[in-house]
Amino acid sequence: MNENTLLMTAVKAADDKRAEDITVLNMKGISLISDYFVICHGNSDKQVQAIAREMKEKSEEHGFAVKRMEGFDEARWILVDMGDIVAHIFHKDERSYYNLERLWGDAPVENVQGMLNQ
Repeated sequence: MNENTLLMTAVKAADDKRAEDITVLNMKGISLISDYFVICHGNSDKQVQAIAREMKEKSEEHGFAVKRMEGFDEARWILVDMGDIVAHIFHKDERSYYNLERLWGDAPVENVQGMLNQ
């Protein structure tokens, strides 16, 4: 399995749980942390947890290990570390506050709709 498969798996898992405003930032050459950031949000604590849980389960089903998941109990900002891909799953209120898209504004944005249509 490769990085693109993991990226598509994470995006589709978020979409399956009705995550809103799914954005993928290509962090190659910008961050040493990961190659891609998947950023999305849910409208309730339960939805945020469901998105993170689905991402973890689907990734593991496809043979990818989730290295760490942080913030699950609080469900305000859950970070799912899948190695080359890090997902940031926010509660709607927190996403606008942290605004990672602006913070990493020099990162190219990937075509999420293209991933969902494959």
